[in-house]
Amino acid sequence: MVLVTATPLIRWYAQWLAGPWYEPKGDVLILLGADEANMGIVGAATYWRSLYAVLAWREGGFRSVVLSGGHGIAESMRDFMVFHGVPADKIVVENQSTSTRENAIFTAAIVRGMPGKKVLLTSDFHVYRAVRALRKAGVEVTPRPIPYALKRTNLWAERWPVFLEMAVETAKILDYRIRGWI
Repeated sequence: MVLVTATPLIRWYAQWLAGPWYEPKGDVLILLGADEANMGIVGAATYWRSLYAVLAWREGGFRSVVLSGGHGIAESMRDFMVFHGVPADKIVVENQSTSTRENAIFTAAIVRGMPGKKVLLTSDFHVYRAVRALRKAGVEVTPRPIPYALKRTNLWAERWPVFLEMAVETAKILDYRIRGWI
């Protein structure tokens, strides 16, 4: 209990899962949804990913955005991004996937025909698995993590929820390794 609450252990783990931290530019920005949309409104993790994607778009350089997520997630991200100024004709929606593996497989089919550098934007603790799943699907991506877990670890009340989310992510990483998906 003391390790999670009073030490930077989970912060260090989130940083390790995120890998090198920088904001690469590219031609195609790939954004993976997280939590399901509720009545057409993005969930918290998807909101933060979408917000950082809007900011990345505004920096310039990207020619298109690919949004991946079933159950209305990709559509909700699209609506959010269009509302914040990303041109609708620059957004491609993949709305069949229900897992990171499916995100990778279905997104790979879309981006293979798109020229240029692909940049994956996702939550810090999700980068490790998502990058490897896309590479396994045949897409070379450069990660662009967002500080989802890292920001939340600054609040003591959020450290346990973040710890539990990262424990689940660790189990998913092990599952994906065992199945040969990463």
